[in-house]
Formats: sequence, structure tokens, C-alpha cells
Amino acid sequence: MNQQFTFRPRARLLLQLGDQLIRNESIAVLEIIKNAYDADASKVKIWMADVTDKNQGRIVIEDDGAGMDLDLIRDVWMQPGSDYKKKLFDDRKKSPKFGRLPLGEKGIGRFGVHKLGARIELISKKQGRKEVLLQIDWRNFEKDELLENVRIDLAEREPEHFTAKGQTGTRIVIRGLRNVWDRASIRELYRAINSLDSPFESLDSFRVLFKIDTPEWLSGLKFSDIAENALYYAEAMLRGKKIVRLDYKFTPWATMKRLSRRLVTRKHVRMVKKEIDEKTGRKRMADIDLSSAKVGDVRLKVLIFDRTAKILSLGVSNKKGLKDYLNKNGGIRVFRDGMRIYDYGEPENDWLGLDIARVNRPGVTISNNIIIGAVELDRSSSEGLVEKTNREGFVENDSYRKLCDSLLFALGKIALERNIDKSKIRKAYSSDDVGEPVVGKLALLTEKINAKLPAGCLRNELLRDIDDIEKDYQTITQVYIRSAGAGLSLGVVIHEVEKIIAEMSRVVDEKPTSPRVRYLTKHLVKLLDGYTAVLRQGSREPQDLREIIDQALFNIEFRLNAHKIEVIKQYRYRQLGSSVKCARSLVIGVLMNLIDNSIWWQNYGEIKHKKIYLDVSKNYPAHTTILMADNGPGFTIPPEEAIKPFITDKPDGMGIGLHLASEVMASHRGELIFPGKGDFSIPRDFHGGAVLGLAFKDNR
Repeated sequence: MNQQFTFRPRARLLLQLGDQLIRNESIAVLEIIKNAYDADASKVKIWMADVTDKNQGRIVIEDDGAGMDLDLIRDVWMQPGSDYKKKLFDDRKKSPKFGRLPLGEKGIGRFGVHKLGARIELISKKQGRKEVLLQIDWRNFEKDELLENVRIDLAEREPEHFTAKGQTGTRIVIRGLRNVWDRASIRELYRAINSLDSPFESLDSFRVLFKIDTPEWLSGLKFSDIAENALYYAEAMLRGKKIVRLDYKFTPWATMKRLSRRLVTRKHVRMVKKEIDEKTGRKRMADIDLSSAKVGDVRLKVLIFDRTAKILSLGVSNKKGLKDYLNKNGGIRVFRDGMRIYDYGEPENDWLGLDIARVNRPGVTISNNIIIGAVELDRSSSEGLVEKTNREGFVENDSYRKLCDSLLFALGKIALERNIDKSKIRKAYSSDDVGEPVVGKLALLTEKINAKLPAGCLRNELLRDIDDIEKDYQTITQVYIRSAGAGLSLGVVIHEVEKIIAEMSRVVDEKPTSPRVRYLTKHLVKLLDGYTAVLRQGSREPQDLREIIDQALFNIEFRLNAHKIEVIKQYRYRQLGSSVKCARSLVIGVLMNLIDNSIWWQNYGEIKHKKIYLDVSKNYPAHTTILMADNGPGFTIPPEEAIKPFITDKPDGMGIGLHLASEVMASHRGELIFPGKGDFSIPRDFHGGAVLGLAFKDNR
């Protein structure tokens, strides 16, 4: 016989839900504050007294919102899981006074009061209605009774608390505290309450006032005291597939007389990330699209600090206070309609993986303890971001992942600019003087020894040792350049060889006797011979630069064809002497990397007809130059910065390609040059793209 039954939950289920859904007391208080915000309140007052005593302590939370009447308390507040606010949001029904959309929609915020104490008294007054008094003793729910059997006192009365004409609101008094509050927990709550507002843009229409009978517990640095110590500021607006606008500002302290302010504005920057192609299994560049994720506009604001002792000594008086504040408050928080989404930006939540990235690339990326940031979202247009039931962040769905990807992309652009100015600070003030070459330092040391030490055995011994050190250093540098250059070329090798093998496989499947199979086999043999030449140690002998260009193009031919790059080989028509003394393998490797980099940027710039121009010129005085240009977006950072190691505007880029090219040219007593307009004769199609040259000194 089939029978139908209904769930009959035990009363203690409410207590268990409260314990599971509300992690700690700070979040419990924040839930009550957010309820006040949804009630159209302009201010919330929180008063805590005797909280070091569980029995005597009390917490009072009062707002001046719309209040509740008996029907609303009975049919909504006392129905956990109510969809009342969700329906308001779905209908986009805004509050009458401040035009707010509700932040809550799960119907579990009332569990916050249970987390704080055993007994509550709730008084509420709605416009034109009587005052309502609700009293709950949560200890009654601990008994082994059915939930339906636990009675709660709810009554209407003439106003006794909200007695002023037209006064509305809700007052909650909590007694029988579940935990003892100490100085540390009060400070943590105070910090959490202050963090409800964005540090950059507070809600003028909503204030939280916090008082306690031990006010000395709340002393400490405020955000306004900290902000003036930041050296870098940035603000970005992300929309759809682009950073619509990014403003970056470097503001050295008044004591930094050797440095100047720097402002950078970038517009309409395409947001991309690397991902694995499901069909081929290879990495490819993909757009980050916020519009498809229903995230809406995203505004990012950040302050970035420098914690280096040497730098702090130039302008920070309370160094310990700054570091302590950043340790507690550093990170990037998320705000929706001006109210914070927990627990992004908390010390234990590295939600963007900034600290992990910092470990992998120290000094290059930005960690949580040097940044204070705010992500600002619009409630109505970010419906793709769904809050977790336990009120600790968003469900990690596709929308959330795209939000993270877009923020990491924007932070990468900001870190790039920060690194440029950070390098300038180190060069100007660091005792390490990181910008000076080792060989130059050795030369200065040699001069000092010659000037300070008398002629004799000691001076001669020191000079011999320094000479040996310089020779060893130059040997190590050459090995570094060669191995790093080979490492950069390895990706190109893999791509090229894979493409040829795939083409051979396709031809064998379709027509195994085709002459194309033989051609591809011969081509692959020749190609690998070419790559071997790049890796092989070679002496510096006279080389024809035109042949070097041909070999580099041959090595990367299939990649150029795959990306439909037209190569204009102007060098083939030059009759001038193009022989220079160089290490053939190194120059081929450099050219391959530069061409590969050009391919990436032209794809990123979504150029329809992609082109690379190659020439050999004598226009640069006393030099023979391999000239290369493309019709891509051009250099996005100053060339003098781009040649520094680990400075790159390419997502996931290493930032050593141009640095290695510069080092290779320096090792040939030549230069990596970035010609200006008119320095060389270049077709008009390439005037807006990247132009550079490998300038070799003419043989004498």
C-alpha cells in the first residue's frame, strides 16, 4: 500500500543550520547589517557591552530601515529559506527610498542572531503599523522536540521604542552570548565592519556606527593613514572582451627627489588567456568575455605598496604599523552595489592565486600583502555570479572563473607598469644598484685598486683575480644566453615539427604515393638540421645576413603559413655587402624568437592581413642592420623598458625575449635598435607596427 508522508524536522535542525551556514560571529553580525541595508536603512548602530561575560553581555543592533509588521515577520522572517527577497530581485523591484536591490536571496540571514546568543528580543516598526515584539530563546530548540511544537512569542503593541513621529526600523537585542569576546575578536569584528565599504568609495547612503564599552580596544591605523604610503595606484574598467580604460599612476614620495610622477592611460585592451584546445590538445589564445558570463561591468581599483626596508626608510614613519595593516587588510575585496561579498580579501583567502604566482615569480608579480584592491560590481547586471549559501563568496561557476581571468589579466597590465617604476626606484635608491652591469662594476673596482693600492704583489694578484672573474662571468653569460635562447626556441621547434608531421600524416591517409610526402620528409630533415645549427656552439665568422634570414624563415615556415603571415623579403633585392662577423646560430635563434613574438602580437591585435617586413640596411652609421617590421599593434611599453628582463605585456610571457636579443647583440659589439619614423625606408603599411633592428658593427 502506497502512503504519503511529510518531513517533520526536529527543532534543533535550525541550530544546526545556523552553525553550518554562518561560519563565525563576524559574519553573523555582517548578515544582520546586510538585512538592514535591504530594509532601506540609512544607518545601523551596533552597541556591545560586558561581552567578556557570556551571561551579562549583550549586543544591540538597531537600524532606521522600513521595519517589519506582524505579517512580514510571521510569513517571511520566521520562514527560513523564504524566497521573498529573491522574487524582489527577479522582478528588479528596488527599495522606495534609496533604490536598492536586495543583497540577500537565500532566506538564511536570520541565522546570524542565533550564532551570537541564546536569547533575542526583536522590536520592529513599519510605517502606519503597530510595533511588533518577537522573543526567541534558542535553548528551547535544543530539546528533542519537533520544530512545529516549539512556540515563539510574537505580539503587536503600541509603540514603546520607536515612539517618534514617522519613526521606523528594527532593534535586535542579543543576550546569553554563545562565546566570550576578547580584544582580538572585537578588533576582528571592527575590521570586518569597516571593510563592508570599499576603501575607495564608501556608501554615503548607508553607515554603520560601532560602539563598545572598552573603546581602547579599537585603536589602530585607519585606511586613510595607510593610503598616503602607496607608491602606485591604478583603476580599470572591464567590459565585454576588453579593458575599456586603464589608468595607472606612479606617485613617488616628496623625499624621492630623483624620481618623477608617471601617468599611463591605456584604452580598449583585448583580454585574453591561454587555454587548451579540446580538439588538438594544444595551447591557444582565447578571449575572456564577461558579457557572455553575465558579469556586467567590472571596475577594479588598487593601491600597491613597497615593503622593502630601504624604500620604506625614505618616506614611512610607522613602518611596523604599515606592515601589520597590510598583513591583516591586504588583498582584493569584492563589492556588489557597494556592499562587500565575503570572504574575498581576507588574509587566508588567496582567491586570485596572487601569493602562489608571487612564489613562482618573486619581485615580478603582486602578492596580497602589498596590495589593497576593490572589485566593484553591479547587482542587477552580475546575475551570473551566484553567492554561496554559506555567504562565503560566489559559486565557482563559469561566470566566476571568467571574472577571475579578467581580473588577473588587468592585474598583469598593472604589474607591468609597476615593475617599470619599481626598477627606477631600485636604480635610484637601492644599495644593490641593480641596473649597473657586472662588467662595469669590475672595471670600477679595477680603477679603485690601481688608485688605492701601491704597485706590488698584492695589487697584481688582485688584478689577475679580477681579470679571471670577468672572463668566467662572460663565459657564464654566453652559456646563459645560448641556453635561454634555445629554451625560447624550443616552443617554436615543437610547433613547427608537429605541424609538418600532422601534414605528412594527412597526406599519407589521403594519397600515400603523393610526391608531397617525399617533399615533407626532406623538409623535416632540413628543418631539424637547421634547428641543430641553432643549438650548436658556433665560432664567430663572416656570415651573410641574407642567408641567416633565409634559414630563420625556413625554420619557422610552417608556423608562418599556419597563421597566414605574408613575409615581404626586401633583403633579397639588396645588392649591398651584407657580410658580418657573428655567431650564426645565435642570430638565427634571435630572429626566430622575434618572428614568433610578432606572430603572437598580430594574432592578439586581430590583424586581418598579417605581414612581416625583412630587410638588410646600411642606413645606421657604421653598421649593417637586419631590419624587421610588422603591421601589428606595435610596442605597448617603451623599448628601453621592454629589453629589461621579466618586463612583458604578453599574458603568461616570460619577458626575456627582447632582453636576450639585446644581450646577444651586445655580445657581438652591436645593438638591438628601435628605429623611429624616417630612420629607415619602411613601407607605409608598417608605420603603426613594431619596428626593430639587429645592428652589427661593420668589419674593419
